[in-house]
Amino acid sequence: MNNENTIVISDSVLQRKAARKLSDIPIEVVELIQKGKLESANLTEWLAVDHIVLLQNVLNELGLKPESDPILDRLNHLNEKKIMKIIPAIAREWISLFAQKSENEQSRIYDALAAHLSDSVRCWAAYIIGMDDRLSIEEKLRFIRPFAADHHFGVREIAWMALRESISKVLETTFGLLNDWVHDKDVNIRRFAIESTRPRGVWAKHITELKENPAMALFLLEAVKSDEAKYVQDSVGNWMNDASKTNPEWVRAICDDWLEKSNTKETKRIVTKAKRSLTI
Repeated sequence: MNNENTIVISDSVLQRKAARKLSDIPIEVVELIQKGKLESANLTEWLAVDHIVLLQNVLNELGLKPESDPILDRLNHLNEKKIMKIIPAIAREWISLFAQKSENEQSRIYDALAAHLSDSVRCWAAYIIGMDDRLSIEEKLRFIRPFAADHHFGVREIAWMALRESISKVLETTFGLLNDWVHDKDVNIRRFAIESTRPRGVWAKHITELKENPAMALFLLEAVKSDEAKYVQDSVGNWMNDASKTNPEWVRAICDDWLEKSNTKETKRIVTKAKRSLTI
């Protein structure tokens, strides 16, 4: 038990019922998550992570303690430490650190982050891809794919957020690349293709071009207008609901067309979500 690499986690922790409130998260669970030895079990735990404490532990784990002080000092002096600010900030620090390392060392560190037990650490790895200016959108999509298909909800959300800005700069190119994604057998991959291109999105900047011209993405939406997975249905419905804020008549017309062409319970569910903000 003195060696953190051989920590034994009890079944009661592994099989825990996730807390609904921050104050209800057991101290043992918090400590294990902060050490990178346990995944968060729900959004409450995911939002409770102190990423700077976790980063310090991961830097030590990877033999990077000598480099840790200036990194942690810069992060501790950030004015904004909310989760969607701190994760990109940590990714930038990793990118800066990589610039000081050999290619072999860069690969060693990145591979460790990408395959880490901690879902939060894998979130950093996803943002490293999104913020790497050397990569084309084709490369970013290829490298983000494992995170888009991750078993953890938090990593999947961060995956599309990490590429959101890059996607918005090359929409038509991205749509062409995502055409295969909306036909993929993996529900998470199909969902990424839709969620990453929402006109408004959640915790993300709006994409003005799609707010003004949602028809640009219609061929992607058409491919999943009757998707069997509720995870994808929700994303499509939310995409169309986003579009309804600026193009209500377009959304009405598309929904009517979908119901005529695909009168399934899946399409009906999508249309209901799509039109929920429209006034009759």
